[in-house]
Order: sequence, then C-alpha cells, then structure tokens
Amino acid sequence: MKAYVIFDVDIRDADEYQIFMTRVKPALAEAGAKYLARGGPHKVHEGDWEPRRIVLIEFPSVAAWEGFYNGPTYQGLKTIRDACSSARLVCVEGLDTSV
Repeated sequence: MKAYVIFDVDIRDADEYQIFMTRVKPALAEAGAKYLARGGPHKVHEGDWEPRRIVLIEFPSVAAWEGFYNGPTYQGLKTIRDACSSARLVCVEGLDTSV
C-alpha cells in the first residue's frame, strides 16, 4: 500500500534550502515518490497545531519510504536540510481501497 509522508518544515535559509531541493527532487523521483502538496496555503481548522510549510509526498510503500529515508543518498541530503531548516515529519500507510 502507498505511504504518505507529511513534513512540517521551518526554513531558516532559503538559498541553502533551494540547494537541498534541487538535489532531493531527482532522488525522490528515483525512489518512485511524488509530491502531492508542497508549501501551498494551509489553514488549521482544529487544535493548536501551527504548521509552517507543509509538504506531502506519496511513496509506493512504507518500505520504499524507509529505504529512501535511511539510505545514503537522503541521509547525505538531510545534512544540508538540517543545516538550513528544521522539520517534523510523519509517515502514514494508505488504505487498501480495493476491499
């Protein structure tokens, strides 16, 4: 089943973050992932969550996400990301809608 990764990102250095984005996009494509939302307007309807920049990425599976996240390519890129931003992220497995 597909997996959805939700990032809540606070960008401290936009120029450095662009370097990360330039490098992570092809790595995501190679992993079979695709962006579903990336930094568009958002509105909190309930609760006290104050998200900054929301990014939603679809992966073919949780295993694909974990392989990507823990792999050497992303871990190298994460060093760049961590230097210019902070993030909260969560992965959730999609539903089997064929049942």
